[in-house]
Amino acid sequence: MSSDQRFFDFLKERIGLDVNSVGPAIIERAVRQRSAVSLAETADEYWRTLQDSRDEQQALIEAVVVPETWFFRYPESFAALAKLAAKRLADINNLRALRILSLPCSTGEEPYSIAMSLLDAGLKPHQFKVEGMDVSPLSVEKARHALYGKNSFRGQDLAFRDRYFTAENDGYRLDGRVLEQVRLQVGNLLDPALLANEPPYDFVFCRNLLIYFDQPTQKQVFEVLKRLTHVDGVLFIGPAEGSLLGRLGMRSIGIAQSFAFSRQSAVDPEPSPTFVATPTPMSLPVPQPVRNIVPPPVARRPFTSVARPALPVKPDHCDAATLLANIAALANEGKSAEARAACESYLRSHEPVAQVFYWLGLLSDVAGSVLEAQGFYRKALYLEPQHPDALMHLAALLQSQGDTVGARRLQDRAARSERTADSERKR
Repeated sequence: MSSDQRFFDFLKERIGLDVNSVGPAIIERAVRQRSAVSLAETADEYWRTLQDSRDEQQALIEAVVVPETWFFRYPESFAALAKLAAKRLADINNLRALRILSLPCSTGEEPYSIAMSLLDAGLKPHQFKVEGMDVSPLSVEKARHALYGKNSFRGQDLAFRDRYFTAENDGYRLDGRVLEQVRLQVGNLLDPALLANEPPYDFVFCRNLLIYFDQPTQKQVFEVLKRLTHVDGVLFIGPAEGSLLGRLGMRSIGIAQSFAFSRQSAVDPEPSPTFVATPTPMSLPVPQPVRNIVPPPVARRPFTSVARPALPVKPDHCDAATLLANIAALANEGKSAEARAACESYLRSHEPVAQVFYWLGLLSDVAGSVLEAQGFYRKALYLEPQHPDALMHLAALLQSQGDTVGARRLQDRAARSERTADSERKR
């Protein structure tokens, strides 16, 4: 069954998925699978089935939204949450329980990780409540079942599994004391009235979702997230979404690798002079960025990718786009060592591009190598001075080290770059 814009438009309308962010192949495959199940022989026949059945509409969404997550993914975020939660309780004089929201919550690993991290930090059950929400009823039901296989436990530190899980058949059953802290439900972030009658949340986790939307949808969803987050609250996002939040008026809280943002203060200081990143000597020639060739997007599920698709590369290197897409795919799967090796392989066989150094910076950042990450981010900015993600991530690192002035300069640069880009798009 060939590519059909109708199905792309349906998924865009229902869950906000931008086909360019994942590539048409993953959607076409889901349509073929559902067509076979529905015994539809043509695209038109399946389209009629889809229009007449709400169950089939949800089934197609489920076929596209394939869960890929694990407990304590990005552990620094949970460590930061534990510290911030204790401070937040003190700020509100323990007058109420903290409210934490996880969306999309997928099959439950994130909201349950939130609950476990707060219990481990010494918070009492009455001091916090976690809510998880996902567009997929199937994922929510699996989360409620709370029986997990080995793939949900990754990394070297699995001590939490001994504390909170019991072996059951070939899996692990989550303890009831964690289940009691989490309420799960089905919901869609594209609904502007989502949780409209609920008070705002002290902490909101919405990671690796915005990168799969086009710009209008990103802004629409951000307005919902801003409404859901308390004015003094914190929004946790994915590693590649920092520049987007910076452009939308949020600021990193300055805890390295936490990917946590809060609202800007009402009054901004006077603009600082433009900061020019110090070039790092490089043994390879420096090409001018070329923006007219877009590499094939990485086929990933729309709610769990670690980073956005790679930026354009020079057209005369026929395999450069494939290599960049491979780097993104490896990072998306949490294979940091393989992703780093792919970056180094790219640099050995091609002229350097900013996106590769940005990836190396991000991988070093997540691994805790702060100085190394700074060096790679600066190399990315040497090649492409207005690279938005490199600007925002380097700004976050500088702020975490107390260099508020330097961080602000980079944030201002990113904001000016976005205003320029907006002006060019309107022409």
